[in-house]
Amino acid sequence: MPVVQLTQPFITSHLICPEDKSRIEFCDKTVPGLYIEVRRSSQRQGTYYLRYKNPAGKTAHQRIGTTNEITLSEARREAKQLKFQISLGHNPKGVDAQTPESSGITFEVFMKEKYLPFAQQHKRSYRFDLSMSTLRLIPKFGYLELAQLTRQQIQAFHTDLHNEGLAPATCDHHLKLIRHALNLAVDWGYLDRNPADRIKLFKVDNRVERFMTEGEQARLISVLRTDENRTVCLVALFLLCTGARLNEALHATWDQVDKANKVWRIPASNSKSKRIRAVPLNPSAMEVLDKLGTEGNHRHLFVSSTTGERMTTIHKVWHRIRKKAGLPNLRLHDLRHQYASLLVNNGRTLYEVQHILGHSNPIVTQRYAHLSTKALQEAAASVSVQLDPSHVS
Repeated sequence: MPVVQLTQPFITSHLICPEDKSRIEFCDKTVPGLYIEVRRSSQRQGTYYLRYKNPAGKTAHQRIGTTNEITLSEARREAKQLKFQISLGHNPKGVDAQTPESSGITFEVFMKEKYLPFAQQHKRSYRFDLSMSTLRLIPKFGYLELAQLTRQQIQAFHTDLHNEGLAPATCDHHLKLIRHALNLAVDWGYLDRNPADRIKLFKVDNRVERFMTEGEQARLISVLRTDENRTVCLVALFLLCTGARLNEALHATWDQVDKANKVWRIPASNSKSKRIRAVPLNPSAMEVLDKLGTEGNHRHLFVSSTTGERMTTIHKVWHRIRKKAGLPNLRLHDLRHQYASLLVNNGRTLYEVQHILGHSNPIVTQRYAHLSTKALQEAAASVSVQLDPSHVS
């Protein structure tokens, strides 16, 4: 936990958690006990805490606010007031500690009445959180009060899941859910510290990347241009031409499309990164838009010819189409990978690929680095020309 002279410029530019840590604390030299906690999942922002000794002589932590909510001077002022009250015998958590809700809340009650209702409103993956909570987390820890949870129990649970035969990534999803839920428990005042902190994930790379050869791509495009189900074929072509995710495309509306400037602006509510994203529309994508026939007639781009409503799924038809193209294992998400591979192999930089695909973290884009072989070979060949003896006078 580095001790630094916190300043507003430091907070603006240096709140970075190293990749090998889940969290880091920056302790203030000016007000002892005040620190900013920065989590790896929330770079460039943090939460102010005051570290102090409670009446039992144990170290406690009082949340003050996030760096986005209050300024450094406000945090210092609040920390000094808390320290003064503590010196007079006041316990910042004294009121909360006396309430039955915070002192005796069990993991089951917290998950069902606090966390899951919150997740339902704020997380697209709510149904997975609900499933993991119902099937494993609550049966395992539900009877325990939050304060009784230990790092050893959670670590053992994570390991046991793997021993039961669950995939490492699935085990990690359970641990991430516990960690996230207990982080909120800390923020909401039910816990002083998160016992799931610093438990290592298995971090097994189980990403599936399927890149089509030129011949496979040609077969697929041929089917997409001739198959009778034109709407689904146009959806697939649009994914291949833009690198968009299926959910983004099926929720796309015409007011998001700027045909004059050839840009599709995906709103934050429909973007995985939760940020507005501008997708450039190349001539192939513009051709797809022109063939849809929904502009001016419907709000959404892709409309079911059967129901007249926005398309919500295309997987059943897609399975038939990919089999027809001789690609029975090709996923719709692979069209996004294919688009990225075409960008890289045509000499576009990973920075460009990152922004076109909307990756919030450049590490995600690094998976395509190995595809730049063709461009790198061409670059290396340019040196060979200069070394050719026939060019030496």
